[in-house]
Amino acid sequence: MSGTDGTKIRAWSSGRASPPVLLCAGLGTPVEAWPSLTGPDASVRVHGWHYRGTFDSERPADEERIQLADHVGDALAVLDDAGVRRCVVVGWSLGVTVATELARLHPERVAGVMLIGGAPGAFFDDVLGVLGLPKPLSRVLARGGTQALRWAGPLLDAVAHRLPAHLLPGNEAFRVSAQRFLQHDWRWYWTLALALGDTGRQDLRALSCPVTVLAGRYDLLADPRGSWSATGPLPQARLRELPCSHFVPLEAPKVLADELDLLVERAEAVRDALDYADPRPLTPRSPESAYPGRP
Repeated sequence: MSGTDGTKIRAWSSGRASPPVLLCAGLGTPVEAWPSLTGPDASVRVHGWHYRGTFDSERPADEERIQLADHVGDALAVLDDAGVRRCVVVGWSLGVTVATELARLHPERVAGVMLIGGAPGAFFDDVLGVLGLPKPLSRVLARGGTQALRWAGPLLDAVAHRLPAHLLPGNEAFRVSAQRFLQHDWRWYWTLALALGDTGRQDLRALSCPVTVLAGRYDLLADPRGSWSATGPLPQARLRELPCSHFVPLEAPKVLADELDLLVERAEAVRDALDYADPRPLTPRSPESAYPGRP
């Protein structure tokens, strides 16, 4: 699949035929990090992709083409390639910024939004926020640390590529995810993180679709208060704090799956209400070309 600038992007899909869900995963996160959404018992069909230059997606010829607009363009290309006109969108970590921008700019493609472990934009502001650091200090430390890690990329490659991830504690999904994650080109990874992390806080006041926010109480990378302040005023927001760190998909997979099922039902209820108010169809109804109901 090609992005808007011709960059070859590796898209993937998993699960049953419907309903479709678009996954804007955390930066450089493998499919294995989502056991409850991509396993044989998943109740949805997940469509996702690997960010530019990660795993088997190409780096863009112009290495500046890693801004938020480029990732949103790739997300739209994934939907178009899969024939999905409208669906629920899930974002995790820096993927929250991509998911919310997609919903802001293309509301006709987004039936509902689930935000996990991240606020809409201004990612660096919320790093270490749970420790009580003020946002200006968090931003300086997080951005400066990311720049330092980018500079140390070759050294990180030499170490991380040799770590025996299979010996790490945790469940099998965590170990497999860690094994794949450690193989990144770390200089490129932190380059991507800087580009996305520098996005300013996004204004979600125009969002009218159902929204679910899952935040980890002990998340050092995303202070839950950043999510609450951005989404709490929305009329259709459901906010839930979990006793987790940043890795909600691996620590609370069942909660994530249950909340996604509920969000899909809420989005369907909104769709049905709109159809009742105006019987002219918003989009064609077919399992993959429109946002479908439950089979």
